[in-house]
Amino acid sequence: MKLPPLATLRAFEAAARKQSFSLAAQELGMTATAVSQHVRNLEAWLGVALFDRHARGVRLSPAGKEFGITVSASLRQIASGAERIRRGSGDRMTVRLASLPSVVAHFLTPRLPRFRALHPDIQVSISYSGRDDATQPNLSIIHGPTPAQNAVALFSAETRPTCAPAYVAKYGPFDEVSSLLQAELLHDDSETAWRGWLATAGLSLPKTAGPIFADFNLLVTALKAGQGIGLCPTALLGDEIAEGQLTVLSDRAADRDKYYWLIESGEMTGPARILSDWLVAEARGDYSAATI
Repeated sequence: MKLPPLATLRAFEAAARKQSFSLAAQELGMTATAVSQHVRNLEAWLGVALFDRHARGVRLSPAGKEFGITVSASLRQIASGAERIRRGSGDRMTVRLASLPSVVAHFLTPRLPRFRALHPDIQVSISYSGRDDATQPNLSIIHGPTPAQNAVALFSAETRPTCAPAYVAKYGPFDEVSSLLQAELLHDDSETAWRGWLATAGLSLPKTAGPIFADFNLLVTALKAGQGIGLCPTALLGDEIAEGQLTVLSDRAADRDKYYWLIESGEMTGPARILSDWLVAEARGDYSAATI
């Protein structure tokens, strides 16, 4: 079996995940020059460029993206196996993840079987973000502007008018922003979001505004049932949009400064690191997640 040197693979995987030689160096406890040299050695061994280098930094090449996914998955498997042996083959490894219910419903749940297939020995314990619990989570997923602590942006929280295709077919088309004023506008928690979004177009919320839902998942259920139009984080609902369950009516977005953030909030065990890396890879398959 002919394999590249392990040191070059570790350096490349960290640099690919961080999109930065300097950030990879911090994680690995070496210099950025050493990381760069390891990557160059790997490129020479493979005979292909893994990064496009430019004045402002580095970016994965197409070959680098493909190889990065393979290397990352392989190293996670090795880490998982090593942790299992270290703890004892009969021990179950648990990672505690605190998350918003909306992220669990629309992002994590559809993807969790893939993680389970890769790491059947790791049990993910999921709870609500912000829950008053004596057991601190290893990882948390929150929503909002840039948090004060170290975090990774999983995906944007920009909101856009969204509804079921059947609603457009029945009451549309909604080709102009002003045409939305004739629709049933549904609200998540309060009318504030719609007021702000319409204000960017110089419009006011109609007096006949629609119902308010205290939970985002209830709002999405109403949208899928064809009850109206809601302002939704379209990246979070990417699966439903791609499958045609929901459609986006306008590129005009609110909440441009907000993201869904992954925070390492507790003890980062081997399994916790595996889950953290997997979540970032799932959210940003091209390893473009930004570290803050």
